[in-house]
Amino acid sequence: MLTAGEWQIVALSLKVSAVAVGLTLPLAFALAWVLARARLPGKVLLDAAVHLPLVVPPVVTGWLLLLAFGANGPIGGWLERVLGVTVLFRWTGAALASAVMALPLMVRAIRLSLEAVDPRLEAAARTLGAGPWRAFATITLPLALPGVLAGLVLGFARSLGEFGATITFVSNIPGETQTLPLAIYAALQMPGGESTVARLAGISVLLSLVALVASEMLARRSGKGAHVL
Repeated sequence: MLTAGEWQIVALSLKVSAVAVGLTLPLAFALAWVLARARLPGKVLLDAAVHLPLVVPPVVTGWLLLLAFGANGPIGGWLERVLGVTVLFRWTGAALASAVMALPLMVRAIRLSLEAVDPRLEAAARTLGAGPWRAFATITLPLALPGVLAGLVLGFARSLGEFGATITFVSNIPGETQTLPLAIYAALQMPGGESTVARLAGISVLLSLVALVASEMLARRSGKGAHVL
């Protein structure tokens, strides 16, 4: 059984992951649409930039977030001066770091689902009088929805496991930014922390496994059984 403090860590992890994917979904869908359907110069560079967090060390991503959203950063300084808001060393900063790391996987899953939609169905809807937005709402979105949900669940799973960018950007503060991976790391540094590590690691594996299985099942329903992993 988990202790009260460990349940708090689990709840914070779920909150951070839910906020991360919820805020990222519109951007992920827009990027996936551009990469799947748009014809524009430099699309290869955009694709590379979107997937960059997958290949650079997460510590580098966290450092870049620190430069951008720190008190003296161009974005963080503006937020603090104008809105009085800061994400540094806050759970919202942990959600931001998780969102950046989850974005490439969400874009990939949604892009695959959009590419699996037959454009001839959209063309047929337009010949019957449907405008672009109505064709999107009645044809494209319903057919791509399983892939969108798969990307959402996959991004949630990635957010649950985020460590490097989070600890670099917002540190490891119990009750504020200490999510499951950070709590496991902290317990590993403590004498006699093996039981805590075992409990938190078990919860982490279980949550991630459920999310991954759900993502794959949803992906198989969208577009000829495509995989997102």
